Amino acid sequence: MFDFVRAHTRLFQGILVLLVFPSFVFFGVQGYSSLQDAGMKDVATVDGRGITQVEWDQAHQRSVDRVRRQAPNVDIKLLDSPELKQQTLDALVRESVLLVAAQKQHLLPSDERLQRLFMTDPQFEGMRKPDGSVNRELLQLQGMSSEAFAQQLRLEFGMRQVLGGVGNSTIAPKASVVSALDALFQRREVQLQRFDVKDYAAKISPTDAELETYFKANEARFRLPEKAQIEYVVLDVETLKKSLTVSDADLRKFYDDNGARWATPEERRVSHILLQADKDAAADVRGKAKARAEALLAEVRKTPAAFAELARKNSQDPLSAEKGGDLDFAGREGMASKAFADAVYALKPGETGAVVETEFGYHVVKLTAVRGGDKKAFDIVRAEIDAELRREQAQRKFAESAEVFTNTVYEQSESLQPVIDKLKLEKRSAEVLRAPAPAASGALASSKLLDAVFGNDAVKNKRNTEAIDLGGSQLASARIVKHTPASTPPLADVRERVRNAVVQAQAAALARKEGQARLAQLKGAPGDAAGLPAAVLVSRAQPQSLPRPVLEAVLQAHPDKLPVAIGVDLGEQGFAVARIAKILPRDEAVAPVATLASQYAQAWSGAETTAYYEALKKRHKVDVKPAAALAAAAAAASAAGR
Repeated sequence: MFDFVRAHTRLFQGILVLLVFPSFVFFGVQGYSSLQDAGMKDVATVDGRGITQVEWDQAHQRSVDRVRRQAPNVDIKLLDSPELKQQTLDALVRESVLLVAAQKQHLLPSDERLQRLFMTDPQFEGMRKPDGSVNRELLQLQGMSSEAFAQQLRLEFGMRQVLGGVGNSTIAPKASVVSALDALFQRREVQLQRFDVKDYAAKISPTDAELETYFKANEARFRLPEKAQIEYVVLDVETLKKSLTVSDADLRKFYDDNGARWATPEERRVSHILLQADKDAAADVRGKAKARAEALLAEVRKTPAAFAELARKNSQDPLSAEKGGDLDFAGREGMASKAFADAVYALKPGETGAVVETEFGYHVVKLTAVRGGDKKAFDIVRAEIDAELRREQAQRKFAESAEVFTNTVYEQSESLQPVIDKLKLEKRSAEVLRAPAPAASGALASSKLLDAVFGNDAVKNKRNTEAIDLGGSQLASARIVKHTPASTPPLADVRERVRNAVVQAQAAALARKEGQARLAQLKGAPGDAAGLPAAVLVSRAQPQSLPRPVLEAVLQAHPDKLPVAIGVDLGEQGFAVARIAKILPRDEAVAPVATLASQYAQAWSGAETTAYYEALKKRHKVDVKPAAALAAAAAAASAAGR
């Protein structure tokens, strides 16, 4: 059943998936309040607030960079397609609409609700410390303050609420589910007769005149593309690394200066009993909590094995109490407070220290285990350090060499040899077309380089191209050794290709003719099934290997008068005739209501959410400017062309 759903993603993509939006993928936290600059041109507006061309470009570049980090070998041309650029703009518009709606509907959570959401949402489990506070160290690694993180969460939860009220309130009555599934998974008994082109090819024997006529009418199909034999050079960090060496002294110094990198961070496993006392509480309240902690410490020291049981009965930390006070392993930075960490790191395994006072109250602390803290030997990490230092040196050298490369290929444009000699580069050669070959890689996969190769000056004068930035600290230049313009070959040179094309076309026409004749025969005598193969039951869940066009035609055929015959033109594959004899209801074993009811509900939820979002766009006056509309049209045209 789920194989069917996966195979029909186009059918289900708009209705089976709830609209989930990646908040702040493009804007960032401060983006909503400081986006518009009077000097920037708007490509869209939402409720009077502009989205500028610069923001669109930057957002799309961030998307491209993110994809390239995850898939370094992806074709960059695919990421710069009109379709993906339009998706970027759609996402910017969507986030703006949802933010405006959240603000106007007062859906942004209060500080108290925000804290509860942070504490209970599973996706933030990794951001929480054992005491429930936010892990500031992790935020710092992302370049974010706790205040900015809180603001991001506030906006994200508010925006999620806008569509959540609609998407989470869908009701799918069983009668509706059954009715929809019956229509979608209805079965039909069909007899199929194929008229395959391959079965007619042997009957075709085109004449010389037919070949010549076809060739003249389709010359463009056999035209040889423009091509060039080129020499090219590439300047990149990897090339420069090969010529660099790092001394043993430098390797050792780097190892000593960065010792923490080669050490496994020490982590300590601790158990505690917490007696809560807010730091602003009255002195007598804090005094009672401290006294109780001291009493528990005395019991622990008297009977160390009783620590876990005492924690379960007395600790006011609900997360760890049920685990006998266990807080699991954590590094110094991951602990609740400096005072707590200092106390833990002063203990030896198995020791219980003095009562520790923190902003949360008073703790009885026991160190149960220590791990990590070991440092890898120099010889083990030597190769890693060497590679890193040579990479750093190569990066610096690249900046210097790039100017030499750029100037040399331009100033001495009659040959690549001068730049090869200066920078010790490798001369490479290849035969290229105007567009990158499907399997091309490196410089030969760059449209920018090939555009320069086939530029007027490079073709006419055989000069070096300018230095082309390939991205990723790579420059390239090329020159044409031999240029071959596009041309139409004589028929004799492509005779076999022409003959195959004529045979294919005539065989397809013959298959179509005989298929249509058979269709007419069946329509004239619907009850006569003589000569047809045995009937099979087909449905969207069980297509029985029917080609998709045939399956859709069979399921769309009007069932008023059975049996009914239909014909399907399969183009270069031939023709198919189908005789539909019976219609049967959905098979409960193949498409069970119990299994598909939730997907049906999701379908309605997605449809209603989409409709509501479209209504919000109208309410908040979304206006996509002509330049952006043109990009959308280009994307649509490109998609239609495929």
